[in-house]
Amino acid sequence: MKLNPHFLFVVIMASAFYSIAAKADDLIVSIVEPYVDFRTGPASEYPIFHVAEQGETITIFKKKTGWYKAITYTGQEGWISAEQLGKTIKPSGELLYVPTGSFEDYTNRTFEFSAFGGILESVTAMSVAAAWNVTGNLVAEATYTQALGDFSENKLWSIRIQHHIFPEWKVSPYLTIGAGGINTRPRSNLVQSGDEVRKSDFYEVGAGIRYYFARNMVIKFEYRNIIALTDRDDQEQIEEFKLGFSVFF
Repeated sequence: MKLNPHFLFVVIMASAFYSIAAKADDLIVSIVEPYVDFRTGPASEYPIFHVAEQGETITIFKKKTGWYKAITYTGQEGWISAEQLGKTIKPSGELLYVPTGSFEDYTNRTFEFSAFGGILESVTAMSVAAAWNVTGNLVAEATYTQALGDFSENKLWSIRIQHHIFPEWKVSPYLTIGAGGINTRPRSNLVQSGDEVRKSDFYEVGAGIRYYFARNMVIKFEYRNIIALTDRDDQEQIEEFKLGFSVFF
């Protein structure tokens, strides 16, 4: 039984959006520092109009670029910096972890989205990917690539596992292994009688290097070697080189 890569890609993307929605719920925390400043807007240039004191409970319900909108039990509503919000505790008594767009946030990421441009067998190709950080070293990823040549159009889907050898390094190599499918369609103006879309399964291995650039952005360079299992009882080898970036959450 063949696993449909279209179905897998849809399932993984749906899971990602579900995770995003789940994180949008309101959060109640208590202040443990002497005070927390409430500003009228999401930046340090906005004036402080209220100070919540130690022991008070506040509700966080909105985020905007490193700032969080909160409301006190008395109804005071304003913006708190990520740095100050990190000095609060959850109802369980644990210190609240607040992402600030640092390398530490990258190592603790849940998922990331990537976009690449590159060369697939001498043809320009564009790729997108969605990845989930399973552990510090292992990442599960779904990818989609499209390459349009002079004679044919190629579309590839794959499910991969990345192994990050040194995840604590800002410049870190990684290895990949995966499987997927490829559709090859002749260009419409060149189609001859009997030509049709050719579908093949494939497996792949590869390697890459990623560089933590700034805040929530990572630059990646990657090579992958694809072995397509064709209908002609032989194997076709395809190479891809690509450069791109990722954003993480």
